[in-house]
Amino acid sequence: MALALLSVPSADALGSLPGIRRGMLAAANPLSAVFWSSAEAILQQIADGEATVGDVRTWLEATGTEPNGIIGLHVWDDQSERSQLAAEMHTRLVTYLEEQLAAGVIDPDLLATADQAACRGYIELQERWMTSALPDGRVPMDALLDEKDEEFLAEWDAADAEALAVMQALLDQVGDRPRPDEDLRHASVRLRELIAEPGWPGQLLIECGGVRAKDLPADEGELWLSLAAGVASPQGSDDWGAPGTSRDEPREMDSAIAAICAIDHFDWLAVITALTAGGPGTPASAEDLAAYVRDYDPDDGERGEDEDEDEADFELAELDAGEDDEFDEFDELGMEELFLPVTTLWQALGAIDDQERLTPLGWWGLPEAMRLVWGPSDETPG
Repeated sequence: MALALLSVPSADALGSLPGIRRGMLAAANPLSAVFWSSAEAILQQIADGEATVGDVRTWLEATGTEPNGIIGLHVWDDQSERSQLAAEMHTRLVTYLEEQLAAGVIDPDLLATADQAACRGYIELQERWMTSALPDGRVPMDALLDEKDEEFLAEWDAADAEALAVMQALLDQVGDRPRPDEDLRHASVRLRELIAEPGWPGQLLIECGGVRAKDLPADEGELWLSLAAGVASPQGSDDWGAPGTSRDEPREMDSAIAAICAIDHFDWLAVITALTAGGPGTPASAEDLAAYVRDYDPDDGERGEDEDEDEADFELAELDAGEDDEFDEFDELGMEELFLPVTTLWQALGAIDDQERLTPLGWWGLPEAMRLVWGPSDETPG
């Protein structure tokens, strides 16, 4: 009844309420006075343009057979956007709630009047069902969250592939970037020394790179690229918190990793594009990197003849920019703060120098590290 009333213009629904109520009474299913008064109130709010989505959602849930929009860690998508699994689980839950309503376990009148105990019990009832095994052994909450995880990973893989394609097109234009073997050797020695010392930034490099200090790769290129890839995609390690670290350092490390993880595909692509196209000597301070993100337009610059590259550029920008037009109010200072730990680690790697400018090692290595981050998971650094 509630869904039917919401499926027509609110003015029409309001006008039809008396007739519907008489018809339900004649059919020996009168519903309660609380339901009719709450229906009139929400429909009037909608007609007056005063009702929010939350108001309507709360009224629907007060019927006692509409699941809460958020149950535990699961958020129900709109009906038109639900997967087959989500649609099945939603239907099963609705059926269960209908059974509980018929058995008198749920009192919709108390829900409609926002009785705290009734509302709390209604949520607990749904949570118990969502975390209990069905006859076929599936646990609804686990099944739904697993599906969401798979969807997220698939979307992330697609974004990786698009970013890699855009970067590869740029690298093809730039041409050869020779590996500076002497610089790489010096950087490798310095990195091993840093990592052997307790505290910042060596321990942060280990944490981001997902390596253990006692099991560092022997190959210089593999060591450097593994650590550089970890700066863009922190992996985590068991070495943090070892003797010699202060109580403040773990908090500082957590803050740094959180900042790095907030940098998305679009941001990294903007930075790598600017540095790769600019070559050694390109400014690379946190302020510079934030400006590259601010000014980046994947549709600018020369393009190949393959239209798929243009489409990939557009889709990548659309994916990361979202639908909120966030770049209309670009937070340059906030972006700069996100890149501060990055520049610290890049200096430790020798990718940028003391003047925070790109080095020949960074020009060769940073794009190669991003290949590892965005490429197939079975790629081996070297």
